[in-house]
Amino acid sequence: MADAVVILVTASSEEEAEAIGKTLVEERLVACANCLPGVRSIFVWQGELCDESEVLLIMKSQRSYVSRIVRRVKELHSYDVPEIIALPIIDGSEDYLTWIEESIS
Repeated sequence: MADAVVILVTASSEEEAEAIGKTLVEERLVACANCLPGVRSIFVWQGELCDESEVLLIMKSQRSYVSRIVRRVKELHSYDVPEIIALPIIDGSEDYLTWIEESIS
């Protein structure tokens, strides 16, 4: 399953992460979304050093869906420039990878 991807998105709150995750699962753009609260993000934004508490969304999908996922996350997200990163899944449980494919098709 060379097409499987993990998509990482940070959100400002558990509520925002949950809303994005549920929407993408309901719309069958991702197979599942894990919400991990308690992420500490340190970054520079508009020239200022920021140290923020965020929630990390870890979502599983397929590469062919990434452009639609990016577009949808941007519509739903409160940030001007949300983190949306897709990483390839190079290997894993064939049953799980098949489930990803079946869940979004």
